[in-house]
Amino acid sequence: MTGQPQDSPTASVESMTDDRGGSVVFRAPTVADGSRLWRMAADSGTLDVNSEYSYLLWCRDFAATSVVGCDGDSVTSFVTGYVRPDAPDTLFVWQVAVDATYRRRGLAVRALDALVDRVARTQSVVFLEATVTPDNVPSARLFAGFARARGASLTKQSLFTEEHFSGGPHNEEVLFRIGPLPR
Repeated sequence: MTGQPQDSPTASVESMTDDRGGSVVFRAPTVADGSRLWRMAADSGTLDVNSEYSYLLWCRDFAATSVVGCDGDSVTSFVTGYVRPDAPDTLFVWQVAVDATYRRRGLAVRALDALVDRVARTQSVVFLEATVTPDNVPSARLFAGFARARGASLTKQSLFTEEHFSGGPHNEEVLFRIGPLPR
């Protein structure tokens, strides 16, 4: 298992105890988590599933801008993201997932909070972006609730229309832009 040095910004760990007695710790992902993230994405039934290889690379190359929730040895949730190269003040959230056995415990919002708080401490991020398909009501609620809780503005606009996707039918991707985030 690879890890980050203890003084690295990605080594920070935040924990919470849920109302069912479980304890979830949020930390940066490691390569050892890649396959578990891939499986969780596949099991979600809603996420676009990328190759297992891409999740391994993501956990290696974007650990500083991603988070996993763990309950003991079980990965309960994840948020993957990156700072946009052409907009270094913007964290783009690529995927959010919660294992089926851990849903309805507020883990998605807690993972998103843990990630944004960590990234904001170490980088100049003041905006969060994500895309949501119009039929993905839970994700739309997650990001709208996050904006409200942070007292930040939320704007929405079409980023990719159905015509942008050549690999078959794909819903429009609506860009949710939240910010500026209070420091």
